Amino acid sequence: MFGAGGGTSSYQEVEETDLIVLWGSNARDTHPIYFHHVLKGIRNGASLYVIDPRRTSSAQWADRWLGLDVGTDIVLAHAVGREILAQGLENRHFIEHATSGLDAYREAVQHCTLDFAEKTTGVPREAIRELAHAYATAPTAQLCWTLGITEHHNAVDNVLALINLALLTGHVGRYGSGLCPLRGQNNVQGGGDMGALPDRLPGFQHVENSGLRAKFEAAWGCSVPPEKGWNLSEMLHAMDTGEPNTLYVLGENPIGSEPDSRSTMRRMKALEFLVVQDIVMTQTAEIADVVLPAQAGWAESEGTVTSSERRVQRVRRAVIPPGGARDDMRILFDLARRLGHDWGEPVAEEIWDELRGLSPMHAGMSYARLDRLGGIRWPCYDEMHPGELFLHGRLWADPMIGPRAPFSPVPHDPPVEQLDDEFPVRLTTGRRLDAFNTGVQSDSYSSPLRRRETLDISPEDGEAYGLEEFERVRVTSRRGSLVIPVRFDAGLRPGLAFMTPHSPDHADANVLTIDAIDPKSGTAEFKACAVRIDKMRAAPSGD
Repeated sequence: MFGAGGGTSSYQEVEETDLIVLWGSNARDTHPIYFHHVLKGIRNGASLYVIDPRRTSSAQWADRWLGLDVGTDIVLAHAVGREILAQGLENRHFIEHATSGLDAYREAVQHCTLDFAEKTTGVPREAIRELAHAYATAPTAQLCWTLGITEHHNAVDNVLALINLALLTGHVGRYGSGLCPLRGQNNVQGGGDMGALPDRLPGFQHVENSGLRAKFEAAWGCSVPPEKGWNLSEMLHAMDTGEPNTLYVLGENPIGSEPDSRSTMRRMKALEFLVVQDIVMTQTAEIADVVLPAQAGWAESEGTVTSSERRVQRVRRAVIPPGGARDDMRILFDLARRLGHDWGEPVAEEIWDELRGLSPMHAGMSYARLDRLGGIRWPCYDEMHPGELFLHGRLWADPMIGPRAPFSPVPHDPPVEQLDDEFPVRLTTGRRLDAFNTGVQSDSYSSPLRRRETLDISPEDGEAYGLEEFERVRVTSRRGSLVIPVRFDAGLRPGLAFMTPHSPDHADANVLTIDAIDPKSGTAEFKACAVRIDKMRAAPSGD
């Protein structure tokens, strides 16, 4: 954020802050290691506010749970901002010193009164007021979010609405106060850092900047396309017109992970050529023309991994890979050789040193320093630099260094699929502690926490539908339907249902989800679709 694609704070800071906000994040289940840091913060005296449509396991530790309606995050954030301004609780020094656009922001949030927000979000006005005052008056505060904010058709606007609150209160750019986007997958941060984005080269250097592009072209001895490429959602949509007609998938299972899975399957099967490189036989690999078995990056290969606090750490081979599995680097080097480009032998440290020579924010991270220091947070500009514990301290410098941080007056935009008489239930999706994403990495081993997939609904809805717990029902959206047992969850309010994507083989939640895409980020609206629940007819008894 503010031009850097990573969280502003270290894990250490959440242990020592005064207030923690988990917004759209059930970190207890989905980021359990990070949640240990949250618990340390609570034991050290921090208050915890959890904002989520479900009363999640994380909310058990909260001073206050704010159960908002799905897709109303911007209204809630604007109401918090308006209350801070109305009560004169904003950090006027920071705003005047380091930000721009306050007047436009003030106008944009003016209509979001506590009463309006209560009516729109379902959160009681007093709870909104309490959050606003607690966040504005806390000496330090960490505002954390994850997929509950970003898996919407207006994901970027949701994030900007939260950033506005940090700018309004000065909770950014100093120790203990920051913005923490918790990454949805292992090493997602590292993937983005390395340029696995359609518009960025390694180190978040924009591909459309000719000066930045030139140094990569000189190092690599080739031309780099000057226009940004497609994100995954754009690739899938382009397949409808036959472009692209070939796909190379590395460590991804789009048939299991993308919304409206039947459309994804149709698109993938229509490709002329599909290659999958993975450590397991995913649903996507099952329909591939070629499957390249890879080694597990966390135990069978050498390299680095980057966490949500921007810390780069070494990864070392711990076990011998199974026969036939090959290192990702060696597969790519051998493929390049067969295509006429001899890159030599793949050596992880040599590749990393090439990266350090091209990405200023990694320049000081030699393998020797990573080993000695147990990891380093970027940016780390030279081998004397310790790495940055937190980002954007420049905003507090006097005189300030660099551009001002702008407020972003974003509009409320409700979920694309509205509820109606035919589809009156809001389905949202998420994860559980014992499983990982589409299940291909976690279903192969047992867990005492593991259970078969269910459609979770409130006990009130169970009674209204005349259902017994674990009775099988048919759940239907405008894209498909499936038969699944229901489970009663007291953490759900009437009208809200929940599923995970962990079991696509017998209960594929993405048969139901909507392919509504945020045009700015390319993320899909996994968190909001409309469904109906039908009681299954009992089989006729014999005479």
